[in-house]
Amino acid sequence: MNAFFIGQTYIDVTFLTDKMPVGDEKHVASAYAVSFGGNAVTAAFCCAKLSIVPDLLATVADDWLGRMFLEMAAKYKIPVHARKVKTSSLSFIMPKDGQRAIVRCRDDDYLGSFPVLDLSGCRALHLDGHQPDAALHYAKLSRDAGILTSLDGGGVRSNTHELLAFIDVAIVAERFCEQMKLAPAAMLEYLKERGCRIGGVTLGERGLLWYDETGNVRTEPALAVPPDRILDTSGAGDVFHGAYIYSYLADPTKKWEQHLRFAQAASAYKIQHLGNEAGLPTTADVEVVRREFGRS
Repeated sequence: MNAFFIGQTYIDVTFLTDKMPVGDEKHVASAYAVSFGGNAVTAAFCCAKLSIVPDLLATVADDWLGRMFLEMAAKYKIPVHARKVKTSSLSFIMPKDGQRAIVRCRDDDYLGSFPVLDLSGCRALHLDGHQPDAALHYAKLSRDAGILTSLDGGGVRSNTHELLAFIDVAIVAERFCEQMKLAPAAMLEYLKERGCRIGGVTLGERGLLWYDETGNVRTEPALAVPPDRILDTSGAGDVFHGAYIYSYLADPTKKWEQHLRFAQAASAYKIQHLGNEAGLPTTADVEVVRREFGRS
């Protein structure tokens, strides 16, 4: 096991349309994509596409969408440790003008406890806050074992405050800041107080506000992808997380500035493609993006 990701599985249906029908209307979308979804799940697929395959603890239902998800994971050779739920979760995503509207149908009523796994050989744990009992259990184990722990703070969960005490790298979204009623700069101070070695807030087209290994606060501007090339921003943050975990695993001697800049380029690749799977970059894709936008 190189790395271990824990999250909630979705099947994402992403479609492009210039109009949402109401009432008794019908309308034909111009394009669509069906893919795996979920924060840590998409991050795990990104890490695998970049050539380091992690293990994944994710929700799986015994239905046709669940079987489709397992086929997707098998394609990337990702070992899935299933936590059973009754029904697969779905996301319906409509990207438009650099934003995205999402309707979710989620089943997180677990039919049993999480599997207890041996973390021997594991070098990084990545969480998105879903499956809070499993997240806290493995974060504590990883901290004791000296395994890097990472959190995608897309939203505040039931035990986020407690969990952060066991997190080395916490990169959160603006929504996380809004839920806690903290400005991004104040959020960085909060993450420092919780003991996170690296902390940051993703700001979309405004880049990344973060603090480095020394505690210095820094800004990394976003790569300037032209608006007419931005197709689908959904999943960009998940790709960002998967890419910095990959970069860390590939060369842990690099500074976090290098890992995060690599992740920004991976995210810039994602937003130019419709759906999560089409937006997963290879290392060659990341280098092309970095050269094109001046981050070689």
